Amino acid sequence: MTLPPNARFETICLHAGQRPDPTTGAIITPIYQTSTYVQDALGQHKGYEYARTQNPTRASLEANLAAIEGGKAAFAFASGMSAIHAIVTRLSAGDHAIVTDNTYGGTFRLFDKVMTRLGLAFSFVDTSDPTEIEKAVTPTTKMVFIETPTNPVLRLTDIAASAEIAHKHGAFLVVDNTFASPCLQRPIELGADMVVHSTTKYLNGHSDSIGGVVIAVRDEHIEWLKFIQNSAGAILSPMDSSLILRGTKTLPLRMVQHTANGLALAEFLSEQPKVKKVIYPGLPSHPQYELARRQMPNGCGGMLSFEMGSLEEARVVLNKFRLMALAESLGGVETLVCHPASMTHASVPPERRATIGLSDSLIRISAGVEHIEDLKDDLRQALS
Repeated sequence: MTLPPNARFETICLHAGQRPDPTTGAIITPIYQTSTYVQDALGQHKGYEYARTQNPTRASLEANLAAIEGGKAAFAFASGMSAIHAIVTRLSAGDHAIVTDNTYGGTFRLFDKVMTRLGLAFSFVDTSDPTEIEKAVTPTTKMVFIETPTNPVLRLTDIAASAEIAHKHGAFLVVDNTFASPCLQRPIELGADMVVHSTTKYLNGHSDSIGGVVIAVRDEHIEWLKFIQNSAGAILSPMDSSLILRGTKTLPLRMVQHTANGLALAEFLSEQPKVKKVIYPGLPSHPQYELARRQMPNGCGGMLSFEMGSLEEARVVLNKFRLMALAESLGGVETLVCHPASMTHASVPPERRATIGLSDSLIRISAGVEHIEDLKDDLRQALS
């Protein structure tokens, strides 16, 4: 099977980076569960020497994800955080980075508590306003790292405008595209130099794998990522690589339903008197609705948040869900709900959470692919 040069997105998701097994003809990429490879003679091997450095299952996934995001190469890691760590090792002591202030709690913790000990400096700013990015630039700025939509208050950053600012000042732009997925948002086409995903989420889609990936376009970034992946060794396992390859085959189909359910739940919650505020970029009430329509033309996905009046009211609702599961993570086929202030963003200081609009009464939903009326019924009884 040969992928046509003008293949559409759905076909790329299904076939890129994969070919039938040459030994058996198996249509699914085998799980090469091996630590080493036998060489024919001294200095003669088949392109594989040691499994930390190369693995055929992981290589298939990396080729698949590079094609899906429209990048030149991809590198799969053991988690989304190890992928982000690999990116930031591109910086040197004394370098400065600009980061979305409402970034994921784990990203904030890595940058603020770990990487600063190695001589890096970070400015956490409201990147939804391009002028704030511009104002934060210093002579030592080397990276702009944006998350859009943000977790969990779903604030958007203009990727094209961010790329223009970063490149003007000699910095590279990284976009965390986890919340949107490449189905809904195309950062490289908008000027990003690297795209990072927690593959645990939508790319895998079935809540049974932990992983991360970085997709790059610049040769110097590709060479460094290849080097650091092998040197630090935080590689994705063959089994997890296979699970994510399974997930990308159905990614376009799943995202259609995630998006439909996300919008329907946002509209439903907007009509509930006990709900104080609904946050979803696909609602006209979202302050960046026009940017969402332009930057995410295929829809705004399955992530939404809503505010109750207090922590106690949020607690009552969270404890009453029957169908929706109270759990961290997102992007699986089942609907998950969480309380970011005490779960995903507990590592973010309370004063910083308040600054970015993450209140103790905020509830986040990752809309799954269940029947929408069953999800509405569960919300209705939880709010009753």
